[in-house]
Amino acid sequence: MTEQPTTVDNNVGKCMLHNWVEERTVAALDNQQTRTQIQKRGHRGILTMDQESKMETVSTLKATYIPPKSPGVRLRGIRGELLEKHIAQMIREKVHAELKPPSPKTDFCSTTQKDFCVEGFVHLTPQTTQGVTAVKTLKAPFRKSAQFSTPISERLDEIELPPDN
Repeated sequence: MTEQPTTVDNNVGKCMLHNWVEERTVAALDNQQTRTQIQKRGHRGILTMDQESKMETVSTLKATYIPPKSPGVRLRGIRGELLEKHIAQMIREKVHAELKPPSPKTDFCSTTQKDFCVEGFVHLTPQTTQGVTAVKTLKAPFRKSAQFSTPISERLDEIELPPDN
């Protein structure tokens, strides 16, 4: 075969070295549109002459594909399948035991049960070492009171001094 000369008259524009054959085939169609329209939309009428036709929904590969069929008989024995399932189960349990060790047993014993409900524990009430401030009203013991800052010797409403143990 003889090679075509590389300097081919190309009225559409510059093209690659061996694309001149394609450029010549569509040269007749290039008269109707500008160069930018051709680059944007392509050449109409090259693939089909019927512009209103719709694309096929099934490709040739999908249309000719036949799924493989099974032979219809057992390829492995029952015993072999059961052995494989058993080994897989053993490996699964071993890996699961390594990845998630069992959680330690939770001790639901409170501090009181652990420390104070022990044999030999004797509860002792401590002796008071200081006097207790008297409460005037039993319904409102936490009101603002100046008795905490007033010296005991200056209190006028008390008849007796509080006992000092």
